[in-house]
Amino acid sequence: MAEETYTGKVERTLVVFKPDSVQRGIVGELMSRFERVGLKINGIKMTSPDRDHLYHHYEVISKMASRWGEKALDGLVSYMMEGPVIAMVLEGVEAIEVVRKVVGPTDPKKADMGTIRGDYSHVALGYMHARKVGLPNLIHASGNTSEAEQEINHWFRPDELYDYPVLAEKYSR
Repeated sequence: MAEETYTGKVERTLVVFKPDSVQRGIVGELMSRFERVGLKINGIKMTSPDRDHLYHHYEVISKMASRWGEKALDGLVSYMMEGPVIAMVLEGVEAIEVVRKVVGPTDPKKADMGTIRGDYSHVALGYMHARKVGLPNLIHASGNTSEAEQEINHWFRPDELYDYPVLAEKYSR
């Protein structure tokens, strides 16, 4: 039997802890989930992004208005300005997919228990869209490689990101 060739790669992704996770005081608990699965933190900061920064993130990069409409975009941007957020860059093998798996689907109603949204959020997307407000689903995670690269460059300067060996890498050489 031929040995299967593995093509996974080390990648970086953006995670943003939204105002509801900061205000609930659960960021550390949520962050530990990423570290427990072996992802490395390359950069982290608390910030209060303005409307232009958030519009660029959610519309220029993610094309939210074209998918959900301008009212949904406006509601999300307003919600994201309700308090500070914590932006973080994570690195690991297939990090984008791993982070999305840990976080769970955008709609907390569809998120399995054991995911961040399944364990800590319950408000359904449809409920919030009907009210034209942002969905308090705790966390943003890049959706694909292109988004991750653009989002990281939008939220972090190169000198704010660190490349260092974790202990397993440091002592396995």
